[in-house]
Amino acid sequence: MEIDDHLIHKLETLSKLKLSISEKDKLKVDLENMVSMFGKIAEVDTNGVVPLRHMTDTINIMRDDIAQNQLSHEEALKNAPKAIGRYFAVPKVIE
Repeated sequence: MEIDDHLIHKLETLSKLKLSISEKDKLKVDLENMVSMFGKIAEVDTNGVVPLRHMTDTINIMRDDIAQNQLSHEEALKNAPKAIGRYFAVPKVIE
């Protein structure tokens, strides 16, 4: 991948930043260093390495979904700033 002034300008536009010339030059050097580092990583021989799909051998270990400690409507609304009947009252956010 080539890091040129056009790419730097595109990144500047997408990020909605206004960079100085020195910042653009530093960004260009930093991006070139990052891309070259990925090139070094790509040189690593990964033949025979099994891709890691999960961090552990346990997959989808879930507990039973058992309802506990249920609140009554009165307890749930006890500390609400405002309630209408059995429901929380909130300000209107969509017109």
